[in-house]
Amino acid sequence: MPELPEVETVRRGLAPAMEGQVIAAAEVRREGLRWPFPERLAERLTGRRVEMLGRRSKYILAGLDGGETMILHLGMSGRMTISGEAPGSFRHERATPEKHDHVVLDMENGARIALNDARRFGALDLWPTALIETHKLLAGLGPEPLGNSFDAAYLAERLKGRALPLKAALMDQKIVAGLGNIYVCEALHRAQLSPLMPSGALADPEPLVAAIREVLTEAIAAGGSSISDHRQATGELGYFQHTFRVYGREGAPCPRCGTPVERIAQSGRSTFLCPTCQSGLTPRH
Repeated sequence: MPELPEVETVRRGLAPAMEGQVIAAAEVRREGLRWPFPERLAERLTGRRVEMLGRRSKYILAGLDGGETMILHLGMSGRMTISGEAPGSFRHERATPEKHDHVVLDMENGARIALNDARRFGALDLWPTALIETHKLLAGLGPEPLGNSFDAAYLAERLKGRALPLKAALMDQKIVAGLGNIYVCEALHRAQLSPLMPSGALADPEPLVAAIREVLTEAIAAGGSSISDHRQATGELGYFQHTFRVYGREGAPCPRCGTPVERIAQSGRSTFLCPTCQSGLTPRH
């Protein structure tokens, strides 16, 4: 499932073609994805101007004039494609909708935006902009890890006294929004912290907060990680996967100490770590 860097990469790719632009025509080609689409979706999108294109956690938010926001989640395999003439490098003919293009937006500037989702685990909804934080997908989310509200003091308070393993705590979207398996594994390795340690035992969260910010920033700059389905809006792959330190590298040498990377199971998910660098509660020096 796309994590924060992949979704932010898609948002940035869509922005030149969508932000400030009017949806000249919307075509809805099925009744829904993971859940049914809202009623009269094509009618409610056609003629609307996209006033802003934002992101909250793993969701793209398209604020429309008229007081509604389109909420988009890419699910396991969803992607957004751009064709036609639009600002930037998009200078090719509008693509004919493909089999799994479920919502197609023709923008007044000539761009065609398609939501393609072969496995149909994604979601699209419309919600009053003024009440956006009450939507079931957004209500209760923790702060953005790249925002000012996420800092060492906040994390220390949220983890205080908790026995939950540190990795599981970081993947709890109510504690911090947008993190998933890949970037938690990578951040914990950089901070030299065990994913198995009780989260409440973290004495100084500052190195971990710094590592999370560093990993996410680098991943966004690299266009995210393309392991299976992720594509940028231009169709290009992300390439942060080429710089993974531990994720998916079982048996390979740790780039810090040379110890073979191990894979363990946590809550049904694979966790990758260096058993030497990440053996304790505090960073090794």
